[in-house]
Amino acid sequence: MEKIALDDKFALFTEHWRPKVVAALNGQEVKVVKVQGEFPWHRHADAEEMFLVWRGRFRVEYRDRVVEMGPGEMCVVPRGIEHRTAADDEADVLIFEPSDVINTGDAPVSEYTAPNNAGI
Repeated sequence: MEKIALDDKFALFTEHWRPKVVAALNGQEVKVVKVQGEFPWHRHADAEEMFLVWRGRFRVEYRDRVVEMGPGEMCVVPRGIEHRTAADDEADVLIFEPSDVINTGDAPVSEYTAPNNAGI
């Protein structure tokens, strides 16, 4: 029941593509992540994901289109839709998703696969 200072949370880490849980509610987690480069193509059969850009430019790529976003903009990826996320320069992003979601979805385990419930 305390406030969360997002700038302070983003300042606590430097690695890319390693989401950190900052809050949980109703089976969902709110995660902060630094991104740069391209994440592997994947899908989540049973979960939607919401991405909210805090700082920088970020995009969600689908096979047939690209959604470009800047600070204060968000996008929901429907369940079962293949996508990848990307940022040419480092960006800070919030992710809202169910607590049991594996970040790489149905893609093979790789260096991008992050542990669940890693908090800061």
